Amino acid sequence: MRVLVVEDDADLRRGVEGALRSAGFAVDTAPDLPEADEALAVNDYDCAVFDRILPAGDALGYVRRRRDAGWTLAVLFLTARDSTADRVAGFEHGGDDYLVKPFAIAELIARVRNLCRRGRVVRPPVLRHADIELDTARREARRAGVLLTLTGKEYSVLEQLMVHEGAVVGRDVLIEHCWDAMAEPMSNVVDVAVAGLRRKLGAPPPIATVRGAGYRLT
Repeated sequence: MRVLVVEDDADLRRGVEGALRSAGFAVDTAPDLPEADEALAVNDYDCAVFDRILPAGDALGYVRRRRDAGWTLAVLFLTARDSTADRVAGFEHGGDDYLVKPFAIAELIARVRNLCRRGRVVRPPVLRHADIELDTARREARRAGVLLTLTGKEYSVLEQLMVHEGAVVGRDVLIEHCWDAMAEPMSNVVDVAVAGLRRKLGAPPPIATVRGAGYRLT
């Protein structure tokens, strides 16, 4: 799952980025709305976290304008404004969630994960394919009832394959959702993650390579 964090406070931005990365998210950051615009123009995110008051203005208006144009990305407002009127304004302007500073990192991670899981369509909390089960709330994967020890990237790749069950998922889609801007698109990071995932899933192998196209669950 890939998240954009828009926050002008450098220390807080780095702290949120580090916490989300440690929780298994791919994270890009922007210090202001113009850079957020650039990131949103070239990347596909599962959720965006916006500080409300940014150098270029209040993020409420920015999100409202995008919503009016048909934008569907899940948005969490992160702000020190804690009045009932502020919270209501956040939702009325297109926010999906609203978290007041100071906040607990565990709560932020849980809220972001919930928004990513909901995404643009409602998904069940537990994904299943044959004897593979993915509990997206606990971030646990099992095969034939046996808990698997996956890296964050292996889990993310498996989640994308299960969300698109039966369909071919291209390397570009996996890069887009499971890695962030620090990843080199031409590197073998996807191949390494898929190889590790195949090894841990065991036999019979559930991941097929579709030459020149990507991977799919069989």
